[in-house]
Amino acid sequence: MTGDGKPTARALDDLAAAFCAGKVPRAEWTHEAHLSVGAWHVHHHGPSEALALLRARIRHLNERNGVANSATGGYHETITAAYVRLIAEFLEASTEPALEARVAALLASPLAARQALFRYWSRGRLLSPEARAAWLEPDLAPLTWPPAA
Repeated sequence: MTGDGKPTARALDDLAAAFCAGKVPRAEWTHEAHLSVGAWHVHHHGPSEALALLRARIRHLNERNGVANSATGGYHETITAAYVRLIAEFLEASTEPALEARVAALLASPLAARQALFRYWSRGRLLSPEARAAWLEPDLAPLTWPPAA
């Protein structure tokens, strides 16, 4: 990170490397870290491959950090798949050439808000065991970035 809190290319690569190795400490596996790692994966692998890699790597990191991947905790398929799709749309729409600038813009955008997905899903649907286990379509609005008016 720079002094203003914006990610550097090196910081993103280091975070991604630690993530891929299952070595991000639980306290550092924040919402912002999730989004940054997601953006790094989408940028380097494209959305489809990124989602497959993130599924496996998030589960692995959770296990390494003592977090059970279960019906009530750990990996969440709908949230992960939704963010991969939205991040891909966000990155594609960006005019910034450097990934670190696009990640900084992402982290400063409404998409980075912890409640962002509740624009698309009702709380009960998104937080259900079914949504954690498998993709559930949004029930409030189409999943697009920027959101439909």
